[in-house]
Amino acid sequence: MTILSDFPITKKWPAQHPERIQLYSLPTPNGVKVSITLEETGLPYEPHLVRFDANDQMSDEFLSLNPNNKIPAIIDPDGPNGEPLPLFESGAILIYLAAKSGQLMPADIAKRYETLQWLMFQMGGIGPMFGQVGFFNKFAGKEFEDKRPRARYVAESKRLLGVLDKRLDGRDWIMGDEYSIADIATFPWVRNLIGVYEAREIVDFHEFRNVERALDAFLARPAVQRGLDIPKRG
Repeated sequence: MTILSDFPITKKWPAQHPERIQLYSLPTPNGVKVSITLEETGLPYEPHLVRFDANDQMSDEFLSLNPNNKIPAIIDPDGPNGEPLPLFESGAILIYLAAKSGQLMPADIAKRYETLQWLMFQMGGIGPMFGQVGFFNKFAGKEFEDKRPRARYVAESKRLLGVLDKRLDGRDWIMGDEYSIADIATFPWVRNLIGVYEAREIVDFHEFRNVERALDAFLARPAVQRGLDIPKRG
């Protein structure tokens, strides 16, 4: 039977609480999806900081868990059938944690798939497009003389915000009254777009009143406030 200590990643990040879910992450929009979900569900976990400035994500130990060298990743020592379960990709982890906890996902089958639809909307659209805006508006890409790439990603991000704003019209959350993993996946990216990426004005964020309202409600949740700072940067 496989046990937690059999995983090479535990040699670089030893578990102080091996009975808990082990989280390997960094407080980025994708990383905090998982820490917020863990905080919201109350599942016991132990966070480990994966330092990009030290190239931790390229270490043999981390690659043994996620060959795609991206955060977040987890190991649940008490996975299905009592065996440890390693997982990477934030969307897959959110689905797993929702299923394990019985929270943050509608019980109704049709609504469950509707929730997954909006989770995929974040993963396939909001995340990649907002990230490109960040690159071309805030990071190295801002030095490019050709501004057409930035204009393209800004336009697409505005379109996606419009889709989200329409969805939230008359709804508290993406799925209506029920807060879900679709919200947890989406709003850290909206927060980054107008915060770290400094794109509030160029995407005309003031036009998306429903998104702004839901973002404020999201950020007011105590579990979100805790999760946004986990793992703490050293």
